[in-house]
Amino acid sequence: MKFWMFHLMPWPHLPDNFADNYDTAWVTCSNGLFDPERGPQVYHQYIDQLAYADDIGFDGVVINEHHQNAYGIMPSPNLIAAALSQRVQTARVMVLGNGLPLHEVPLKVAEEFAMLDNMFRGRFDAGFVVGGGPEYYSYNINPTYARERFREATDLIVKAWADPGPFSWDGKHFQLKYCNVWPRPVQQPHPPIWIPGVGSVETMELVAEHGFTYAALTYSHVESFRQNAAFFQQTVERVGKYPYHPEMLGWLVPMYVAETEQKAREEAEEHIWYFIDKLLKGFAGKGRTWMPPGYTSLKSLERLQKLNDPGGGHARWQLGHATTWDDVEAGGSVLIGTPETVREKLLQYVLEFKVGNILALPQFGSLPDHLTRKNMEFLANDVFPYVRKHADAAFAALPGVHAQKNQGDREDQDGRDARAGDKYPVASGQ
Repeated sequence: MKFWMFHLMPWPHLPDNFADNYDTAWVTCSNGLFDPERGPQVYHQYIDQLAYADDIGFDGVVINEHHQNAYGIMPSPNLIAAALSQRVQTARVMVLGNGLPLHEVPLKVAEEFAMLDNMFRGRFDAGFVVGGGPEYYSYNINPTYARERFREATDLIVKAWADPGPFSWDGKHFQLKYCNVWPRPVQQPHPPIWIPGVGSVETMELVAEHGFTYAALTYSHVESFRQNAAFFQQTVERVGKYPYHPEMLGWLVPMYVAETEQKAREEAEEHIWYFIDKLLKGFAGKGRTWMPPGYTSLKSLERLQKLNDPGGGHARWQLGHATTWDDVEAGGSVLIGTPETVREKLLQYVLEFKVGNILALPQFGSLPDHLTRKNMEFLANDVFPYVRKHADAAFAALPGVHAQKNQGDREDQDGRDARAGDKYPVASGQ
């Protein structure tokens, strides 16, 4: 059981009237709302928080990539990871991830991630993402090729890490005469690979085929994650290459813990609403939605429609649609309360969903530094050890493999075909 600190690096200084006067925090949200005098303090504060997670015992920290928005001011998480390489001494660091279809040459990602794996002395986890819908507007990328480009780029990067070069690559979307990545990653044949998703069939199939780790990143009703977790486990079993183990699954969970239930709500509520009413606006909530046509396949769209109408109406709930505190609590996927309340609820979910990685979101919206650190301390000292103890005991009896440690070995044992060397005309050369 692993507990990670996920940090979105949101812009915490949007104007009070933002929800009323602006239709979205994405793509067309004017960068005039970014204050360069405040920016340096915000970045350094967030980096300090991630380093503090290492100090107090989080298993790892997670950062991610978004463009042209106030939701997450991290267009290059690789730069943040490089800074953390000089601060984080024990925890693993994960970039979840780089948007592969946005890159003209995927070897750039292979090179930078290999550098990071060396800088972290092998404590690095690599995340590959299709990228959110807004990114395709920001970078003017044709979304109908997103999945094709993503799968081919994934195959190319994994092969470039695992197979000594130079070799050539002649694919549908990428053609390279020389693939010869310097440096090579410390972890061989490659670092652990994570791919996030919100329920698309193709993403789950790709993860299952390669034995990667699937990270469910959504702010939906807990019923949605219940169904996604079950569907992913069924997909792993159907693909049949690797047995399912909880460490193959991760879940993003916003959390806030305080001394009493009332105090937890009092300290967190304002910043939860900042997150909902301002940062999610125009992406997962009220207003404009930046999801380009062709970005989701028909079979995934059909499944997501069924997921959003399971009969009881629960999965229609999105955090971005919440209008009352009762809505927030009813969704079940935001955990706020005392250590006892949060750890019991979290343990219930962990055991039911067989999820071995919790990506905790202890900083959200405009939550200030002192409350973020207080929250992190409660989680590290009073929540995670309890859940870890009981979950590890329950998971120990499950069949399967240790995903994080042996993922590369699983990928390698199927040989060149698992790394897609036979999917494209590849001529190796020295």
